[in-house]
Parts: sequence; structure tokens; C-alpha cells
Amino acid sequence: MTNEKEGDYCTVCGGVRPDAIKIRTILVDGKETGVNQLDFIIDGVRDLHLADDAAIRAELLKRAGEFNFIPTKKREAYGDALMREYTGTQA
Repeated sequence: MTNEKEGDYCTVCGGVRPDAIKIRTILVDGKETGVNQLDFIIDGVRDLHLADDAAIRAELLKRAGEFNFIPTKKREAYGDALMREYTGTQA
């Protein structure tokens, strides 16, 4: 069910549609952690053509936080993991 004012939700449970969840597992602080929409996040940041690693890291964290809960105490570890994924998947 799509309601442009409220978003795209499951008609059965009212939550996020199962096909809208795109979770990849990455290592955050040595622990496997699911990150929803990771490929979408990386592609979007790559499209910005940012040259500065600090700016790339900040944008990755910002966008990842839109789809995922990032604990404040683990923010640096998430940043490290996202940067590893970004540089590892960059063409």
C-alpha cells in the first residue's frame, strides 16, 4: 500500500514492506551487524563525488542513520565499517 503522505507500508501488518528491506551484514567493531539499504547508501554517496574521506564518512553515517539505528557509543565503529564497505565496493 502506497500513501504518498505517509510512506510505503505493508497492507497486512502496517510495517515496512518485506521487499523494501535490503539488509547486508558487515563487521562493526568485530561483530556481524545488519545494515538496511547499504548498497543504496553507498551508491548515493558515490554519486556525490566527494573527495575528502571525512566528508564521505559523515555522509555515509548520515544516510545509514536514516534507515538504521546507530548507537552513539558505536558511531565511530560504524563509520569505520561503512568506510571499509565504501572503499571495498568502489569501482
